[in-house]
Amino acid sequence: MARYNRWQNRAMMEEVARLGAAERMAPRGAHWGSIQGTMAHLLWADHVWMSRLDGWEAPHARLEDSAGFVADWSEYRSKRQITDARISRWSQGLSEADLAEDLSWYSGAAGREMTVPRAICIVHMFNHQTHHRGQISAMLTAAGVLTAPTDLFLMPDLVG
Repeated sequence: MARYNRWQNRAMMEEVARLGAAERMAPRGAHWGSIQGTMAHLLWADHVWMSRLDGWEAPHARLEDSAGFVADWSEYRSKRQITDARISRWSQGLSEADLAEDLSWYSGAAGREMTVPRAICIVHMFNHQTHHRGQISAMLTAAGVLTAPTDLFLMPDLVG
C-alpha cells in the first residue's frame, strides 16, 4: 500500500500541476474546500499517523486547520515526495510483531483516548489516503483534467 500511495500521489501531483494556483485553491464543495486544501489535509493526516506509528514530529496545525497545513505549492510537492519516501522506508521495516501490537493515543477527532490494533491503524492511514485522493480525482475531473488510472492491479511495478 505504501508503493501504491507513492504511485498515486505522484500521478495526482502531475495532474494538479496542470492547474493554476487559482484553480487549485478554488472552493469546490469538498469537505476540505479546494483541491489544494484536500491535498494539504491528506499530507497533514499522514504526518499525524506517522507521528503515532513511527515517532515523527506531529504537525502543529489542528485538524480543523489541516487544509492550510502547507499552502505553498512548491513546498507541498517537496513535502509530499519526502513523506511518501519516508512512509515507504518505514513500511519495508514492519514485522509481524509490529502489526500485532496495539497503538494507544489521544484522538482529537474522537475526543478520547484510543487503543486500536496497530495493523488497523496502518490500514486506516492508507484507506484515508485513498478516500481523499478519490475526492481530488472527482474535483480534477470536474475541472476538466483527465486523471490517470487508479486501479491497484495496474500499478507499474506489479504489471508483468
